[in-house]
Amino acid sequence: MNVTDIRIHQQSNTIDFTFDNGKTYCLSAFALRQNSPSAEMRGHGGQPPPPATIDPNVRIIGVEPVGHYAIRITFSDGHNSGLYAWQHLHQLGEKESTT
Repeated sequence: MNVTDIRIHQQSNTIDFTFDNGKTYCLSAFALRQNSPSAEMRGHGGQPPPPATIDPNVRIIGVEPVGHYAIRITFSDGHNSGLYAWQHLHQLGEKESTT
């Protein structure tokens, strides 16, 4: 499953991801930040992650491609260490999409 289009909506603070199967998911900055695949959010070396306190008003500052399989999102709280692979974004879309 590959992402074919990404549209950032600054006003609504969301990102639309369109996949090669034709599905489009709209994910909020908060949902993306809360579900970051980073070690900081998932835990280091098998250790459970610390409780995350995420500002519900966190904003998307930037998005950059990582190869042909993922993106890196920079958030207003400085977090940018998670690589959002297409499969992860698709799963999030199925679970958290606002559309």
